[in-house]
Amino acid sequence: MPAAEPVAPFADSELSDLFDRFSAEPALVLAVSGGPDSMGMMAAAARWRAALGSGPVLHVASVDHGLRAASADECAAVMQSATALGLEAATLAWTGDKPSAGLQEAARAARYSLLADHARTVGARLVMTAHTITDQAETVMMRLTRGSGPLGLKAMAAESPRDGVVIVRPFLWERGERLAATAEAQGLTPVLDPSNADDRFARVRMRKLLAALEGEGLDAERLAILAGRMRMVDEALRHGASALAEASRMASIVPGAQVFDATKWRDQPLATIQMLLSIALAEAGDPAIAERLDAIEMLSGTILMAIDGHMAHRETLRGALISVTPEGRVIIAREPPRRAGGIAAPPQGSIDASGS
Repeated sequence: MPAAEPVAPFADSELSDLFDRFSAEPALVLAVSGGPDSMGMMAAAARWRAALGSGPVLHVASVDHGLRAASADECAAVMQSATALGLEAATLAWTGDKPSAGLQEAARAARYSLLADHARTVGARLVMTAHTITDQAETVMMRLTRGSGPLGLKAMAAESPRDGVVIVRPFLWERGERLAATAEAQGLTPVLDPSNADDRFARVRMRKLLAALEGEGLDAERLAILAGRMRMVDEALRHGASALAEASRMASIVPGAQVFDATKWRDQPLATIQMLLSIALAEAGDPAIAERLDAIEMLSGTILMAIDGHMAHRETLRGALISVTPEGRVIIAREPPRRAGGIAAPPQGSIDASGS
């Protein structure tokens, strides 16, 4: 078999295409773990900024989760590489107790929170990550195995708000090999994280599954295209849900509470109603609680049955209280704090569900 052609690092013209939209920013935070992808991103951004001669100050940030003995040394290596490139750099430590369950999700949340805090400190509104098309494909596969709908299968966006900053992912359509080659061309030595080969982690198992599926034609590019198509479906559903919400919205005198005349939902597509509920719960509930598509599906069916039967219904979901009146009003508000003994305190104020 012929030897594989060497992978080329990003050319200067490609870096302009990837980064020039950030040139007016006063500062950019680069989230660098030390792996080949993020080290390549750091090298690419440094080259782009040097060629530009002006533009944002680049601040490298490496998060030490404290979960492995070598993590501090790995962050130190990132600091050394960033300093060699003439970039500002800081290690951000995740301190305090670590959860025994859901550790990876908690570590991810802590990482973004620390990065957002650092961005505010250095005067940046953007945090750049090195997510690639492979990361996108793995995310789609992980969510597909969990039965996600369009909201989950749209996977990662090129830009998304989080913790008061905007996460930007300029490499979502690029392969990690290009980033690794860019790091190597700059003389940077990436850190090899042993967890990337540990089958205990779902993303590692998905990576191996993807390698097997490529032979059947389901490669990273096709999964990324699927994510893009699901994003368009999601946008269409959000548009329909917004129109339905405005058409059925009623007055409320309780801050943060939403009231709808859900009798107007009867002839609407179920997917539109589910999206309306998803948006309303995200606004009224606890953002730290992840959405479950099956719960939204069950809630929408329960509400429609209650309306048809002129019955009252009350339940909580995602930190929000959902109430249905016999007249067909749906009231969504933040779940009230619980008193001692586990009894929910009544909400302050009242809600006008009469439409007057």
